[in-house]
Amino acid sequence: MTQQGVRWTADQVLALAPDAPSRKAGSKLGVAGPWSEAGSSGEGTVWGLCKGSGSKPYQTVVDIADAAGPAYKCSCPSRKFPCKHALGLLLVWAGADGTVPEGGDPPPWAEEWLKSRRKKAEEKRSSPAASATSADPEAARKRAEKRAERITAGASELEQRLSDLLRGGTASAEQAGYGAWEETAARMVDAQAPGLAARVRELGAIPSSGPGWPARLLEECALLHLLDQGWLHRDRLPADLAATVRSHVGLPAHPEGPPLRDHWLVLAQYDTADSRLTTRRIWLYGTESGRTALLLSYGAAGRAPTLALPVGLALDAEVTAYPGASQPRADLGEQFAAPAPTAHRPPGVRTEEATVRYGEALRGDPWLESWPVTLSEVIPTPHEGSWQLTDSKGTTALPLSPAATSRPGLWRLVSLSGGAPLTVFGECGHQGFTPLTAWQKDSREPVSLC
Repeated sequence: MTQQGVRWTADQVLALAPDAPSRKAGSKLGVAGPWSEAGSSGEGTVWGLCKGSGSKPYQTVVDIADAAGPAYKCSCPSRKFPCKHALGLLLVWAGADGTVPEGGDPPPWAEEWLKSRRKKAEEKRSSPAASATSADPEAARKRAEKRAERITAGASELEQRLSDLLRGGTASAEQAGYGAWEETAARMVDAQAPGLAARVRELGAIPSSGPGWPARLLEECALLHLLDQGWLHRDRLPADLAATVRSHVGLPAHPEGPPLRDHWLVLAQYDTADSRLTTRRIWLYGTESGRTALLLSYGAAGRAPTLALPVGLALDAEVTAYPGASQPRADLGEQFAAPAPTAHRPPGVRTEEATVRYGEALRGDPWLESWPVTLSEVIPTPHEGSWQLTDSKGTTALPLSPAATSRPGLWRLVSLSGGAPLTVFGECGHQGFTPLTAWQKDSREPVSLC
């Protein structure tokens, strides 16, 4: 159930927008003028009619309490989710100016959609899972063995490719060009090892990528060699490390163990995309357990993933961890209440402690790119043509990653600080620190930097 009178902020609503044009269009509709017959229920439903260019207004309804993030239905022809009308409706609702009163019953057209969604959700929960429990376990075992054999053959071939590279010297990698690496990556795809293929493609982009590229190439080759050897000798590894190796190679994993119920604060949400896939990363912090968890959601190229949880909200829900050493990834389970604003924020650590935590995580996962950390009392400062987060005492600092310095969020961070200390959540890795969310000293409201 939603809390009566508790509404989101405009920033939290706009964080749901699939792109900048939708954000701009939704903002224009976030006023009372176009809306009529709007309302919201105590169960997390918001609805309204929006006047458009035609004779009939658009019917818009949002289910805020959906476990996978807000769900939307609008009679407009837009293929974007949420559309500008859904964004506008939520903005008007967030404004709490009386345009969207609480405590009413949804109109028939909204109630019909809600009942249909609930029926489908119930059928999904009660139907047998399409998993090993309903499939032939012996056939599943044989398929897994056959795939493992393919991956082993691919890993052995990749080891030979790395040996040839080292014998020929790094100059040969520059002369060979990207095509040779792409061919090797294609062989890893054939071997059903997408994780190895992705790392090979990253290798191919390093030669001639700027000063110091030979050293970077050797570092990545060493990590790839270590992953290869981990797979080839996985039967000798501890269970957690073996699960980590399987994950990096590209084998699918499933959450394990008992679910953990907590009030999970949404720390950050951002997307990364390539030609094949859009990946959404959502960081959660358990306000009671102190655990940090990562939710991953995927969408086909050019389409936003379905899971969306605005920064600054908290949800009473269960999450289940994935297997593996130093594995923050989790699966979102049952949600017991709609996401709602909270005054809670995670405790921060000093900059030197951030690097220690990343180092400790690397012991369990040598291929880990970064680790979630909240920094306290830091100030963004320029340094040798780049930027860093300096401890308020001025004794230590963390350099920002190249990705962070190229994003507009950097200037939002600098403006938010104005020379004063901030609390900053982000990812601390071997390339530096990437800030994702910040809090001013006397404010409980987070500011997304993504």
